[in-house]
Amino acid sequence: MSKKLSIEELELKANAIREDIIRMLEHAGSGHSAGPLGLADIFTALYFDIMKHDPKMPLWPERDMLIVSNGHVNPVLYASMAHAGYFDRKELITLRKFGSRLQGHPERLKLPGLENTSGPLGSGLSQAAGMAIGMRMNKQQHRWVYVVMGDGELNEGNIWEAAMFAGKYKLHNVIGIVDRNNIQIDGTTEYVMPLEDLRAKWEAFGWHVIEIDGNNIDAVIDACAMARAVVEKPVVIIAHTIPGKGVDYMEYDYHWHGIPVGLEDVAGAPPKDKQAKVALQELRSLKGKISGDHD
Repeated sequence: MSKKLSIEELELKANAIREDIIRMLEHAGSGHSAGPLGLADIFTALYFDIMKHDPKMPLWPERDMLIVSNGHVNPVLYASMAHAGYFDRKELITLRKFGSRLQGHPERLKLPGLENTSGPLGSGLSQAAGMAIGMRMNKQQHRWVYVVMGDGELNEGNIWEAAMFAGKYKLHNVIGIVDRNNIQIDGTTEYVMPLEDLRAKWEAFGWHVIEIDGNNIDAVIDACAMARAVVEKPVVIIAHTIPGKGVDYMEYDYHWHGIPVGLEDVAGAPPKDKQAKVALQELRSLKGKISGDHD
């Protein structure tokens, strides 16, 4: 990768990725909005600061690996990959189109740089644990597997089977990141299926737990550095994020979990034919505020 960006540059990059997410979803006419917008800071930190990777050599043997378990957040994955140089950003507007490489859920063989196929929720941590133990067998202790999971996805039993496995074998080269945005498709997580005490659950399965503000890029970078310093157990970062981050009418509203801009009239939002325009205006207005934070 090229030289690392400053925190201000990373924040501006995350905002540009959010703009592309809105454009992608508008063109697609389907897809998920809230989660991808909330995860933009985490994916920006991963692709532009934390992970060892090379867009010119997607299969570079020394690379770190990113597993996206909650595959429905793929607009933020694709936008981050495009900004990092894995493919032309013009391709982003083919999201979910027939024949596109940018499938509705990531399909590993479709696009260089994707490490896993994800659709059914709950599988990513098992995939990551298998890769991590393979790295250990190959004596590649300098490589890391990052796995992003949704909090609603933690309803899946497969997650906890993988958590037991990673805990038993002390897979310290696995770093889990839970997008703790407190929403899922049918409502808030604590209404649908309560998750708390989430820290205690992971600790009971033998994991070291770090909790952060997942929309603070500096905190994400620091947390991953701390995670890499833990050598006796796997680490999970519970990243508290704002669903719909950057778009006022989407923030914290679970209705935007599974719908794109322009598809439906939603209470508290602009008319559907104005939603994308308003979202992009709000995101563009953030650029000055982001820059101002570091003057």
